[in-house]
This record gives sequence, structure tokens and C-alpha cells, in this order.
Amino acid sequence: MHEFVIKDNGKIYTFDKFEDIPLEFDHVIKFVPKVPEPPHTEIQHDEIHSWNDKLKELMRRERNASNNS
Repeated sequence: MHEFVIKDNGKIYTFDKFEDIPLEFDHVIKFVPKVPEPPHTEIQHDEIHSWNDKLKELMRRERNASNNS
């Protein structure tokens, strides 16, 4: 199970689905996607390779994203 933790308006929220994370929040606290045990299928490889871009996307969603560059 994935674990994504964000902070928004002083409260901590935990999500297990990337799609459930709000479009705007204060900070990414924890980003732990679950990687399946090898051997991996092509679909699993595609998902694994997508996690870096998804983390970058969350960092852009942070309200203070302009300070992240």
C-alpha cells in the first residue's frame, strides 16, 4: 500500500492513492510508493518509473512551490 503524507493548514493527512491528494496543500511530508517485488511486468516498470514525475508534480502543487526552485 502506498503512503503519501501532506500537511495542509496545520493538519496532517495521509493518502494511499495518489489521485486522492488535493491539488493544493502546504507541504509534502512523506512520499512512499509501494514497489512490488521483482520480477516486474512492463506495466509495473512503467508505474515505478512514473513515481519520480509524480513526486515532482506534488512539489509543484505545494502552495509555496515558487520557493522550491
